[in-house]
Amino acid sequence: MKLNTTFATMLSIAAILPSTAMAEGVSEESVAALLERLSKMEKEVLALRGQLDSAQSEKEVEIEVVEEEDELDVNWKGAPEIKGGNGWSVKPRGRFLYDAAHLSSVPESINIPGEGFSNEVRRARFGIQGTMPGGFGYKFEVDYAGGSALTDAYLSYKDGSMKIIVGQHNNFQGLAELTSSNDYSFIERAAFTDAFGFERRLGLSATYKVDELQFQGGIFTDNVDDLDDGNDSYSLDGRVTYAPKYDGAQLHFGTSIHSRELGDEMDSVRYRQRPLVHSVDTRFVNTGNISGTTSEFSYGLEAAIVKDRFHAIAETHWVNVERTNMADPTFFGSSIEAGYFLTNDQRQYKDGVLKGAKVSSPVGNGGIGAWQVNFKYDHLDLVDSGIVGGTQDAYIASLIWTPVNNVRFLVNYGHISYSDTLDIVGGAPSDFSVNVFGARAQVSF
Repeated sequence: MKLNTTFATMLSIAAILPSTAMAEGVSEESVAALLERLSKMEKEVLALRGQLDSAQSEKEVEIEVVEEEDELDVNWKGAPEIKGGNGWSVKPRGRFLYDAAHLSSVPESINIPGEGFSNEVRRARFGIQGTMPGGFGYKFEVDYAGGSALTDAYLSYKDGSMKIIVGQHNNFQGLAELTSSNDYSFIERAAFTDAFGFERRLGLSATYKVDELQFQGGIFTDNVDDLDDGNDSYSLDGRVTYAPKYDGAQLHFGTSIHSRELGDEMDSVRYRQRPLVHSVDTRFVNTGNISGTTSEFSYGLEAAIVKDRFHAIAETHWVNVERTNMADPTFFGSSIEAGYFLTNDQRQYKDGVLKGAKVSSPVGNGGIGAWQVNFKYDHLDLVDSGIVGGTQDAYIASLIWTPVNNVRFLVNYGHISYSDTLDIVGGAPSDFSVNVFGARAQVSF
């Protein structure tokens, strides 16, 4: 440093001064005074050097702190999740589900639409999600299967046990609907979920947790794709769940309630369902448009258990249609399923929803992945108060292989019996059955 050079120069001068002074006849007193001044200057230089070193050390500490605050943390959860030290995070998300199916009628002599082979890209969703400082978060996702449709698009705020969401999101319709398609035990959810029009809607909701209890409620309008100047419908939706643990088992009990006013521009509703695979566009049960409708009121009950490799789920739902000067029909749907892992895996549970398994022995690490078998009975009744939309009883089995987390293959067989379906679909009698085979390959992140 320059201070060291200056100090060395001073010492050299001090060393040669006495001899120089004697040669020129300078008095020893003058030399002593000069040396004393040089000594004071040395002390001042050393003090100044200490101050500079201290200032430099503080600056280095400050730089280190700033660098630590700006340091990024990258985790891999199917896709990179980037977290900043100030509360920001971002993660791309998506899923790709490809389905293939085959439908055949019983007896084979009848000729109904939808028979034979079909396939489709069931879902192709891509988006982002993350957090912001102050407890805020966001999620935005679009499904490009069959076009482009906005799925989730919302801003959230979390403070302890409370979470508030504004935007398009699920309105607490029940356990089957809230379980992700990435984690569901069969290719399609329980029949009543689609039949009764369960879908994401635009609204404001809040969730609050107290120990094993969870309360959810909100006010919603309609799906963002269905909004226009004439759509003034709205609904009030709520759900309560209780999730205790008993003897090593995770239990779940819940109920939901929904009240929807159709508004001035909507005067009809319709309930219908496909034969448990989405690639078949035929609805063998269908109420048609129910005119004179003013409102819908529905409610559901749900229960589940996860115990080691075993799980079971039971759910029911009723929807009552209020009409002007006509009888008010009530329709009903229910399902009960049980599943068992052949490998040492189990389903996860979080915040009132069942999740998929975390593979304990993934392929590539010497394992065979997770293997699971499932069985379900599914019932849908769309006949009441003069409305004859048919009934559907399905018996379904599935086999799921999850070789690694985020990748899954599923095969599905269903035998479906129909009754009271005359004149709903051309070529179909009042009572008949179909066999449905389905397969799915999926990747999600």
